[in-house]
Amino acid sequence: MSARFSTVGRCAAILAAATLLPVAVADAASRDKRFFESVAGVWKGPGEIVAGKYKGTKFTCNLTGLPAEGKETGLKLDGTCRVGVFSQPMSAVISQAGGSYKGQFLDGADGKGLDIVSGTVNGNRAVMGINRAKLNGAMVARLEQDDAMNITISVKVEDRMIPVIGLKLNRQATAMAETADNE
Repeated sequence: MSARFSTVGRCAAILAAATLLPVAVADAASRDKRFFESVAGVWKGPGEIVAGKYKGTKFTCNLTGLPAEGKETGLKLDGTCRVGVFSQPMSAVISQAGGSYKGQFLDGADGKGLDIVSGTVNGNRAVMGINRAKLNGAMVARLEQDDAMNITISVKVEDRMIPVIGLKLNRQATAMAETADNE
């Protein structure tokens, strides 16, 4: 009898898990969409190169993020980062691809940018895998509050992730008010 109960119990557990799986996937998808919607807006703040040839270089970025439209999950980011009198356009497109993410910074690895090859969202934090030729790394964006976000870009050296760029962005209040007025 215990073997039969065990088989019935296993079947019940599998059925329960199969029933709940679509709910878990749907919940994860809506959680990810909420994260990208929450980081949409106008952001400004300082950054610094913290490792490598240009270590110590400080810059300021002005970025605008728009969430993906409709049922899509992701973000489109445009803006500039400035070092002294020199300004560099910045752009990124991040979109959900199955249970992960894909996209590119600037024009992707085939141009002067990076490819986004993977990603996850967990609460107030998104981690995107980045790649360019033999360079692998990660971009971590962490929403500290509704109006503060830290971004760290790290590269893999041997078996360690080394932070190379850090940004501390603040949401621009006037842009938040304009966005709220438009809703």
